[in-house]
Amino acid sequence: MRMRVFLIAPAATSYLWRKRRAAFTMPPMALPVLASLTPPEADVRLIDEAVEDVDLKLDADLVGLSAMTANVSRAYALADHFRSRGIPVVMGGVHPSSLPQEALQHCDAVVVGEAENLWPRVLKEAAQGRLERIYKQSAPVSLETLPTPRWDLLRANRYFIPQTVQVSRGCPMACSFCSVSSYFGRSHRSRPIPQVIAEVKALPRKLFIFVDDNIAGDPDTAKELFAAMIPLKKKWVGQCSISISEDPELLDLATRSGCLGLLIGFESISPAVLRSIGKRSNLGRKYEEAIRRIHARSIHIQGSFIFGFDDDTAEGIQSTVQFVKQNRLTGVNYCHLTPFPGTKLYADLQQEGRILHQDWARYDRQNIVFRPRHFTPEELQDKIFWAYHQTYNWRSFWQRRPFSFQHFSLYLALNFGFMKGVRKMERDAQKIRQEFRPHSGARAGS
Repeated sequence: MRMRVFLIAPAATSYLWRKRRAAFTMPPMALPVLASLTPPEADVRLIDEAVEDVDLKLDADLVGLSAMTANVSRAYALADHFRSRGIPVVMGGVHPSSLPQEALQHCDAVVVGEAENLWPRVLKEAAQGRLERIYKQSAPVSLETLPTPRWDLLRANRYFIPQTVQVSRGCPMACSFCSVSSYFGRSHRSRPIPQVIAEVKALPRKLFIFVDDNIAGDPDTAKELFAAMIPLKKKWVGQCSISISEDPELLDLATRSGCLGLLIGFESISPAVLRSIGKRSNLGRKYEEAIRRIHARSIHIQGSFIFGFDDDTAEGIQSTVQFVKQNRLTGVNYCHLTPFPGTKLYADLQQEGRILHQDWARYDRQNIVFRPRHFTPEELQDKIFWAYHQTYNWRSFWQRRPFSFQHFSLYLALNFGFMKGVRKMERDAQKIRQEFRPHSGARAGS
């Protein structure tokens, strides 16, 4: 009898953009790759709960769940349910890898770290009924033989962009708040460019997303990639560091390859904050000049900032909003600082007794789950919503209008989407605040 395997990406309860017909989000990447590595003698199904419901009565021989901190509570609930029906459950992803003993309270086995090399063994031992409790990847996975994800197993018509491409993994930086380097390692690994080009060429749509944490992390590899993409006439968006602005050749190739926009992690405009979090790659860089160079290539910028660091102040938040308007960023994320398990930030705040609770569903970058130094949790959240409202309104919409009206539809879609999303996020936060009022405390450090 063929083994029936269900791979499930659970949805976080606070997921903002959840819709049934289309999700303004990206499909999961890890599970479609594992589906490609599943032997043909097994039947494999994929379910992304962001766009479809999980059938709690599904008939399976094994359920695999991939979870981050924000959706791990839902993952645990699903795991408990399927195990109660006698179905073995394997969990993986960033959160179970950081807290495997916690995850084992809800599942039969945990895959710690990258799962590609371990997955065939997990399936074999699950079929034999002898799953080990922990499978740990001891070395970074080579990306040279990474298979094309099984996108055909997902409901493509329910995503704004149904397919994504990954070129590299790993980050040489070790920012205190980020789990990328601890999960993927600090070495920057890339797939063979001809393999990536073949995958991009096969994409049915013209627009796609690179999901790399820094698509230009290795400038030489990025130049080879962008040059090879020029004949394909595709359009793409991705994420990279501000350092791309210092290489005119790289920027020109990005433009010619079809780059429409870049998500750039500024994190903060305060040198003191950047030093404290280990984001030294941004220190000494003139943001305004860097932005002008990128805008000159008609590339939109989605800026990402984080508020809540110990050196953050109310004045600093106001200055950041002004910076966003003056530099006419297409869009901006004002993230609530979130101490994810496995990061230095979490360890430091836990040691200082500043973690408010471990309700992982609230660790979603939309709620304050620790005691900030210069604010109460409520004050910090109110300042972040103030920043959003100052940025996403009609006056700011005109102030931040693009220097070039090329790809203006991207500017419209992003801003209208955020205008709607911020209102819902604020309503949800007010509801949660009432539920968690006992957890809020006096201003830390006062």
